[in-house]
Amino acid sequence: MQPIVYIIDDDRLARESLQWLIESAGQAVRVFENGMAFLDHYKIGDPGCVVLDVRMPDINGMELHAKLRECGADIPVIIVTGHADVAMAVRAMKASAWDFIEKPYNDALMLERVQGAIAYDRDNRRNQERVDEIRQRSQLLTPREREVMGHVIRSSQNKVIAQALGISVKTVELHRANLMTKMEAISSTELVRLAMIADLE
Repeated sequence: MQPIVYIIDDDRLARESLQWLIESAGQAVRVFENGMAFLDHYKIGDPGCVVLDVRMPDINGMELHAKLRECGADIPVIIVTGHADVAMAVRAMKASAWDFIEKPYNDALMLERVQGAIAYDRDNRRNQERVDEIRQRSQLLTPREREVMGHVIRSSQNKVIAQALGISVKTVELHRANLMTKMEAISSTELVRLAMIADLE
């Protein structure tokens, strides 16, 4: 799916100017004059980034950003304002805004930030796909294989695992071979790396 830059600003001229700037760089854009119109349109999971103005009548930019986070949307958000102050910038960044830009902004800077946000979103999605793939593999493990994997991740030797689980070394070897196949790991080191990526126990 093509990434889209969502522009939310109640100022028509500012909205159209930013739309033209971003479209001139070959990027798809959707514009909205208020936050509620955007929320009615946006589907969580759609790729791209959001550029929103702080000062809007129905729901301001900070509130809109908070609503996106409450809904579980992790799309990067660039907050723009002509009334910037340090406290607002700090609040925006603490609320996980991707960036904060004060009007009037330099066009080249805005394009750089938008392109950076889109690249970040793309990389973040790829990483999440990798995590999901590893977790799906782990769902194939039996309860005993999961137990053995936990010990392997902690660098336990087969003899130690056998004693801890009350089973034979040969049985541990069988479970270990099965779980390595299911996790598509060719070594214990790779298994540890996969577990760290997907935050597996």
